[in-house]
Amino acid sequence: MSKSAALTLAQETGLSVSDVNAKADVVHRAADVGAAIASGSFRTLGMLIAPCSVRTMSEIATGVTSSLLTRAADVALKERRTLVLMVRETPFHLGHLRTMTSLAEMGAVIAPPLPAFYAKPSSIEEMVDQSVGRVLDLFGLSWRPVKRWGEDLETITGKAEG
Repeated sequence: MSKSAALTLAQETGLSVSDVNAKADVVHRAADVGAAIASGSFRTLGMLIAPCSVRTMSEIATGVTSSLLTRAADVALKERRTLVLMVRETPFHLGHLRTMTSLAEMGAVIAPPLPAFYAKPSSIEEMVDQSVGRVLDLFGLSWRPVKRWGEDLETITGKAEG
């Protein structure tokens, strides 16, 4: 977790870094570029960065990585593993868009956490759950709260299929 992520975490969720670390199986310091996840020989499904700052996105795009976070993302790209960046910035300027294009050309998935209004979210938590579920789909993982278009159309849209 970057320093900016820790700040965002506290401001937006009320959680501390220790709260999040307590939920993890393994935790590495951001400066530990020698950690197992910094090596392509360490197997993973890929990597999700949420939220992803423009700085982190830019470091990954240039290959000039300064932390374990960006080094592990670089490894995901070089090993052709799924790398998903939930970029949170708005509006984007041309430099941001070019950086995202460059990353997409390298194989990254750019998935800003946008609300899926068809799912009729009634809370911020439901909007977050939907965004999380959609990116977990990219790794073949399921997230129970996700509402899927066409699977329960009556519940989602109020109309029966047919």
